[in-house]
Amino acid sequence: MAIFSVYVVNKAGGLIYQLDSYAPRAEAEKTFSYPLDLLLKLHDERVLVAFGQRDGIRVGHAVLAINGVDVNGKYTADGKEVLEYLGNPANYPVSIRFGRPRLTSNEKLMLASMFHSLFAIGSQLSPEQGSSGIEMLETDTFKLHCFQTLTGIKFVVLADPRQAGIDSLLRKIYEIYSDFALKNPFYSLEMPISKLFKLPDTQ
Repeated sequence: MAIFSVYVVNKAGGLIYQLDSYAPRAEAEKTFSYPLDLLLKLHDERVLVAFGQRDGIRVGHAVLAINGVDVNGKYTADGKEVLEYLGNPANYPVSIRFGRPRLTSNEKLMLASMFHSLFAIGSQLSPEQGSSGIEMLETDTFKLHCFQTLTGIKFVVLADPRQAGIDSLLRKIYEIYSDFALKNPFYSLEMPISKLFKLPDTQ
């Protein structure tokens, strides 16, 4: 059981804070010889599998690491261009780790704004006035829990469906947010919070 992600969304739908606290489960690492028997293409600044599936590697998976060096977009952490590196026979054999593409900062901002809109729609669709909006969404792989304060700030936690104690975790995050943000004379309300904002241990 685990906490996957934490989002803090302001009353206008802007992302104040976001934390990922898990390693994706669906990753596959294989050693390849030249030529590579997968077709890789650049899409949205990521190197993705466009054709060929094997050993847990699926179409749509992204290249996450090459020879243990993380890949950020289309470059490795040490500055090599991924497609150019993999196109050179001299670099083989090569170990490549594939997995679901990681969300970019822009995608996280977009998802926070989208959830804010869904929350508002959920409140308006209620047959009764004063609906609290979406408090929980459930899928087969995770549950999304939401706590909205009286000022409209939303605290959203994505967790394992079997994870207990999420309500108390949401209240604790709210308490930490209040201590950090509202007691800090240099913090402007509704603005993004830096990495110094600490959350309770989510492992």
